[in-house]
Amino acid sequence: MPTIAIVGAGPQLGLAIARTYGTHGYDVALIARSRAKLEDLAGELAAEGISAAAFPADVLDRPALIQALKDAATHFGGIDVLEYSPVGGLQTVMTTPGATEPADVQHEMDFQLYGAIAATRAVLPAMREAGAGTLLFTTGAGSVDPVPQIANVNAAAAALRNWVINLHKELEGTGVQAAHVAINVSIGTPAIPGFPTARPEDISPVYWDLHTTKRDQAELVFNL
Repeated sequence: MPTIAIVGAGPQLGLAIARTYGTHGYDVALIARSRAKLEDLAGELAAEGISAAAFPADVLDRPALIQALKDAATHFGGIDVLEYSPVGGLQTVMTTPGATEPADVQHEMDFQLYGAIAATRAVLPAMREAGAGTLLFTTGAGSVDPVPQIANVNAAAAALRNWVINLHKELEGTGVQAAHVAINVSIGTPAIPGFPTARPEDISPVYWDLHTTKRDQAELVFNL
């Protein structure tokens, strides 16, 4: 069976993507920091008939992240799709452009861009050899249209976006697809009064579309 590895798997979008792929016959490798939370997700998916397993790793611990992906590939017999969408949560202090220090961006670069590069290097060689595979990377829409309240986060997200679109160009004709997903809504519960909100299961099908019917598309911005 084909396999998707979800880096940053959680109970919202990560779980919805797992369900979307799982219902199409994919095994699911769940990667995030907490083993207990991952095992809860894997159990929830198993109860729905979806094969899933937990591979704990912190994206800031590059060797652990690479090992988790290697372990997932060994466990399931390979990784056909990588989806990268970890969330910084309480570790991130938001800054405006004028108040941003280099260190404010550095943490986000480590978390978003450098983690994505490390994850890609762990799975891309096998995809190139097979001549097939998909690499999907998620940010907020501030990577495309930044907002002053979260300048440091947007700067790193924009760097990731740039790298992914460039990777898409490099991989043209190889059978491997790379694409960036920018989400321009709150997921699940409203984060900002008046800002549009979408259910995770309304967003997750776009990840399947990019893998199957929109393989020439380098970027998708999700709006309501």
